Parts: sequence; structure tokens; C-alpha cells
Amino acid sequence: MTKGILGRKIGMTQVFAENGDLIPVTVVEAAPNVVLQMKSVETDGYEAIQLGFEDKREKLSNKPEKGHVAKANTAPKRFVREFRGADLGQYEVGQEVKVDIFAEGETVDVTGISKGKGFQGAIKRHGQSRGPMAHGSRYHRRPGSMGPVAPNRVFKGKLLPGRMGGEQITVQNLEIVKVDAERNLLLIKGNVPGARKALVKIKSAVKA
Repeated sequence: MTKGILGRKIGMTQVFAENGDLIPVTVVEAAPNVVLQMKSVETDGYEAIQLGFEDKREKLSNKPEKGHVAKANTAPKRFVREFRGADLGQYEVGQEVKVDIFAEGETVDVTGISKGKGFQGAIKRHGQSRGPMAHGSRYHRRPGSMGPVAPNRVFKGKLLPGRMGGEQITVQNLEIVKVDAERNLLLIKGNVPGARKALVKIKSAVKA
């Protein structure tokens, strides 16, 4: 069964394993999430739990939002996300979900919005190869042929320069190195998408 939690990326550091190995880790702060809604096949057509993370001021939320969180007897939340495939029997509306649902050594998938990198060329954006850098070559970092002459237009999907980053990305099969229940921290091996202080969604690995 899937289990998950919403958190905020704090940054990266490193820890030593018992055998002396140095492990690079990303620190994610996941303050207790609140179950805001249980979705079932009868009412919604699919099964999921809806979690809310991080309180926000009353002034920033509208009436429907306040009514929605009132059912869970909690404050309006800044982030609301759903997790499918959860065991609905283990949850109830208003319940808190804490970092201790995960244990050391578990594998997880982490979803976040990647850092924005602005307007980039085809080489950086799509990993294309450059042309010869000799003086006679007049083809260095261009995007290549635009396609055949016949349709007199560029086909959709052509890999061209443009805005890079700022997309939703999921990194799979990351290992949880440590769970700090007192401070609501998860230490995840390796790097996860997003800038510091960005929202991340952590759930049990699909392919594990």
C-alpha cells in the first residue's frame, strides 16, 4: 500500500554511516500533515487520501477552503495534495500523519518542481551535440535542421531552445537514511528536485 507525506526541502548535508561511509543527504522537514478528506470509489470514482501541509493565515483563505478544513477540525493549509493507493482503513479525517510512517532503509519516490533555469539553448536543454568548433565551421551550437521542405512548417515536438526547468519531476528509488521524529525531519540519500524551501511530495516507491 502507498503511504506518503508532504514536506519542505531544507537543503543538503552529509552524514556518516556506521561503517564510516560518507552519505550525501537531503534534509526534508515534514511537519505533521492532516488528513483533510477521504476519497472513495462510491463518491469520487477513485480511492485516495487528501493531505494538507503547513498552516496559512485565515486572511489568505476563502470560505470554501475554510469549510473544507473545518471538517477535519484544523487550520487552512498552504499545500493540499492527494495520495492514491493508500489503505483507507488506516486513516480518518482529521488524523495527523507524521514522519514516523517511514523507517530507515525504506525506498521512496520524491516529487518536486525543478529549479527554473531560464531560456536555454538546445545543447543544455536537450543534451544535443554541438558542431565542430574550428574556424571554418559556421555551425557551433545551433538546434539543427528544422525538418523537410515539403510541409513548409516545423513539426510539433521539435527540440528547440526555450524555457528550461520549473517542471514537475519525480526522482525514484531514493533511500531514507534517517528519520528524526522529534524534529519532524527525513534524511534522504542523494538529491531531490526543487530549490531550498520548496514543497516536496514523498511517497513509498512504486518500483521497489
